[in-house]
Amino acid sequence: MSLTHLLDTSVFCQPIKPAPLSSVQNRWTVLGDEALAVSVICEAELLYGLELRGPSKLNVHYEHLLKNRLRSLSVDSSVAVAFAHMKSWTKKKGHSASDFDLLIAATAKAHGLVLATLNYRHFQWIEGLAVEDWTKD
Repeated sequence: MSLTHLLDTSVFCQPIKPAPLSSVQNRWTVLGDEALAVSVICEAELLYGLELRGPSKLNVHYEHLLKNRLRSLSVDSSVAVAFAHMKSWTKKKGHSASDFDLLIAATAKAHGLVLATLNYRHFQWIEGLAVEDWTKD
């Protein structure tokens, strides 16, 4: 099966949450790991959060449940071009978005993937980006 979705951090971290959302678990199971990828930016955000907490059960869960589970997509020239376009368009339209959100969105767009998120409002207005809200079953 080919890649279809890029998970943002809000979705990617769900398997290690004490009470993961059933909507995420169901959608992830239906699609399967082979159809899913993450951006290195998403991995960095998750690892930063784990680092802040220090040693904990979450670190162990990450090692066993998420580390190296999905294909990781790097920031390359095509992502950089998509990011520059999105950031410029965002500024001109008066929207605000974090650079990390835009880099994750640019990764999805550059690879022709649907962005799966629990924060639909952060991405819904980005021109030409396919976004799925995984808070809903």
